[in-house]
Amino acid sequence: QSCSRKPASGKSWPVTYRWLAIGTVAIYSAIGSRTVNVAMAQEPPRSVQPGGAKQTARGFQIAPGTLDVVLNAFENATGLQITPADRGLLHLASPGVSGVYKPAEALERLLQGTGVTYRFTGAVTAVLELSKVVTAVDVTASVDDLAASTLKYAAPLEDTPQTVSVVPQSVIEQQNATTLRDTLRNVAGISLAAGEGGAQGDNLTIRGFSARNDLFIDGMRDFGSYYRDPFNTQEVEVLQGPSSVTFGRGSTGGVVNQASKSPMLAHSISADIDGGTDATRRGTLDFNTPVPALGKGTAFRLNLMGNEGNVAGRDIAENRRFGIAPSLAFGLGTPTRLTLSYFHQTADDIPDYGIPWLLNGPAPVNRTNYYGFNQDSNFLRTYDDIGTIRAEHDLNSHLTIRNQVRYASYLRRAQITEAQLLAPPSGPITAATPLSTIDITRNEITVNSVESFFNDQFDLTANFKTGSIRHAVVTGVEAGREISDPTRPKYTNVPTTSLLNPDPNQIFSGTETISSDVHTTSNSEGIYALDTVQLGRKWQAMGGLRWDRFNTHYTQNIAPATAFNRLDEMPTWRAGIVYKPVAFGSIYVSAGTSFNPSAESLSLSASNANLPPEKNRTMELGTKWDIPGTRFVATAALFRTDKTNAREPDPTNSLLNVLAGNQRVDGAQFGVSGHVTRRWEVLSSYAYLDAKVESSNFYPASVGARLANVPRHTFNFWNEYRLPAGWEIGAGVNFVGSRTASSTVPLDPVTGLVKQVPGYWVFNAMAEHRLNEHVRLQGNVYNIANRYYYDQLHPAHIILGAGRSALVGLKFNF
Repeated sequence: QSCSRKPASGKSWPVTYRWLAIGTVAIYSAIGSRTVNVAMAQEPPRSVQPGGAKQTARGFQIAPGTLDVVLNAFENATGLQITPADRGLLHLASPGVSGVYKPAEALERLLQGTGVTYRFTGAVTAVLELSKVVTAVDVTASVDDLAASTLKYAAPLEDTPQTVSVVPQSVIEQQNATTLRDTLRNVAGISLAAGEGGAQGDNLTIRGFSARNDLFIDGMRDFGSYYRDPFNTQEVEVLQGPSSVTFGRGSTGGVVNQASKSPMLAHSISADIDGGTDATRRGTLDFNTPVPALGKGTAFRLNLMGNEGNVAGRDIAENRRFGIAPSLAFGLGTPTRLTLSYFHQTADDIPDYGIPWLLNGPAPVNRTNYYGFNQDSNFLRTYDDIGTIRAEHDLNSHLTIRNQVRYASYLRRAQITEAQLLAPPSGPITAATPLSTIDITRNEITVNSVESFFNDQFDLTANFKTGSIRHAVVTGVEAGREISDPTRPKYTNVPTTSLLNPDPNQIFSGTETISSDVHTTSNSEGIYALDTVQLGRKWQAMGGLRWDRFNTHYTQNIAPATAFNRLDEMPTWRAGIVYKPVAFGSIYVSAGTSFNPSAESLSLSASNANLPPEKNRTMELGTKWDIPGTRFVATAALFRTDKTNAREPDPTNSLLNVLAGNQRVDGAQFGVSGHVTRRWEVLSSYAYLDAKVESSNFYPASVGARLANVPRHTFNFWNEYRLPAGWEIGAGVNFVGSRTASSTVPLDPVTGLVKQVPGYWVFNAMAEHRLNEHVRLQGNVYNIANRYYYDQLHPAHIILGAGRSALVGLKFNF
């Protein structure tokens, strides 16, 4: 299909809704967790027919799917412009249309069974509305954009007093994004960090603070250290600012939630086959079908992925991934729903830790320099298995309960080379040292680990009134156990190599000894409640409280053997006020808190075992506008986030940390998303972050230093335009400003300067041609200018961005 619309929650109008469209309500409930308000139903509108040549019968072959996807194909085929009265309607399942019909007849057929009707408002424009209803009830229907999204907010995103950025499936498909990292490049305020010794995989910084432990799938923590592929992702949601009240520990700068694809009551098949530069091969399959033989409302969905390729401009490095994600849903369209899902991803990569620092900047070496070993001695193998059971039941139109249980296992085997400078015999390295005399010590970062995650979440959603005040309450409890068992070998006698001319074909001759054998168990419990209160037509208030208990036991079995225990109990809160001067716009102010326990990443040591959690608080002033008659949203926000007791090394004992520093981020963020016109879709955002050390009891020289990996300016722009004759074109740019590698000890001892990399611009483009109703040809070009840029930072190494590359493939839809 042509680019699908951005999934979004519906607009909110403060009225009492009247309906008895049982099928519509059931569908909303079955696929729901993001709230939208159903528009007031009216008498069934008389369908004004479009005039002129638009009434000529023609052949349609539009596959079943959600209304957002199906209507895009219908608009492309007819030239009509269809606008929903409530954007939540776009997430209903449509049977599609096949055969020869006039446009109005085809529109009626693709709306069959949805509880939605249409009304032409002009020769080429029409509005979608709910069908006639005869009984009055108060209802807030629930939707999750087909994807089990569990953000736990009762209001639509447009009325949620927090910056929430959504990367929809349409943009993921247009950009042919193959990693979560590439998907997140569409969100300003995020920068990428390189993997650490014990934490390979996706490492992010959101609004100035690390978010390595703040990745979620459908509202449940996904803490595995692996590189995520979006083949089973419906959309990516980024909540910026502390969110412990809904997600528990962490979330200083925000969280990333991956909303999974889930079964629908419509048959559809889509598949992609791609090939490109750097020996890239990729294939995906998305198969969905109803299974009435297993009961009413049963559907099955299967997503598959295979990916293999090198990295443009980086010799030796290679990525190989395979994924499978089946899911089976029972009772869709009924008051009781059950969904069983399983996710597996395997990766077998030749990893790349990039290039070393030279004094306070990146070593000036060739982009293709690879400092690891071109054999089985360098590898990153991950095996990730996630099983989830979700049960939901609507007790009545006001009350829904849901229980979600997940068990996940993450297996990791890694040996990765980190290049470290080796001083020449002439003495320490200075700015005058010839590069040709500098060698590299290969630091072998190795780990064999198994992590597991078991969690149960029980949620209750209630909509009720106290007098004239409407409440939407979401409350719940959760409990879980996380286990981490890493063993870390250490290598000596590893051969060195040249800085300028490294030899990846050297034979690895390192000697292994086990340096660490750790077992960590963390038990967590949490209870929370959020209430969204409608105060008249223009005012809305939101308040939430949460209490968390996080208990960790840590043992190190290699001499000197150690054992530590840490128990943290911490309340958090969030509150906000929303003012709606008009139905489609809101202005809000909000505040909230979060906390970071010492064992947040399932590790403890003598340096932090006795430290209470770091505490964070934020304030935000923002506005959101969902432009009427369009699918276009504009947002803006000003914010301040403070970490009030950051950990610092104890100056009198290097083996201990103390809570002695304050860090602050002041910022502004702007974003637009959606369709500017019927043919033109845009996703763009800009963030300014003034992130710095505000105070330090023991390191006054660091006061005023920028926080690590936080650019002052980030900007992204992506747009896609549908041309006549089945053509679509798209282009975009990402800008990331200059970043530093550290803030605690910012100065290089030789130069007296901070380790820093310059900012960069990267331009990308795509083109697509519809060969027929079922097949599209798409091509993407990345880093068009072939920029040499520094993508992911770590205090000890820098991972380079990929050079120019291209991907061309066929996309099938049936």
